[in-house]
Amino acid sequence: MRLTKPRRRDRARPRLTARWREAAGRRLTPVQRSLLVTWISFGVTFGTARVITHGIRGGWLPWGDVSAGGRHLHHYNLGIAALAAVGLIAVRGDEQAVGHPAVAASYGCGTALICDEFALLLDLQDVYWAKQGRLSVDVSLGVMSTLGAYLTAKPFWHEVGRITRDHIASVATRDPHEAA
Repeated sequence: MRLTKPRRRDRARPRLTARWREAAGRRLTPVQRSLLVTWISFGVTFGTARVITHGIRGGWLPWGDVSAGGRHLHHYNLGIAALAAVGLIAVRGDEQAVGHPAVAASYGCGTALICDEFALLLDLQDVYWAKQGRLSVDVSLGVMSTLGAYLTAKPFWHEVGRITRDHIASVATRDPHEAA
């Protein structure tokens, strides 16, 4: 009978995501966590809305516009509904709900859906696809979302960068016979 050397799993570093979570616990206040979730959900929702609307307009997505009673429903309507729900939670004052990440995400999503069609709200006409300024608005809101998420938790992001660099360096220098 031949004995094999046991894998050295016990020496392995914690998973990268676990280390990021630990950094968030050390570096982020509850308010910063909520703001971070808000900014990230804003950016993801805004980007997703842009991709979907381009896909519908370009015909490469299998569905079309959403309508009710023959009228086109703009996605700012969903944004207004999301903000109304968040407002109701805030007015009710339920401590657990107010600081909940789902509330922060709903606020970010709703705001993004409204901002994406802001020109339509201002002009009260559908200028959504006018070339003038559309790209600059897209880029501006994307930059604003990224910058907001960064500035909300700057020390956290610096620690996440250091943790990630250290993790990549340790993986690169790991003995190839050691367990991954």
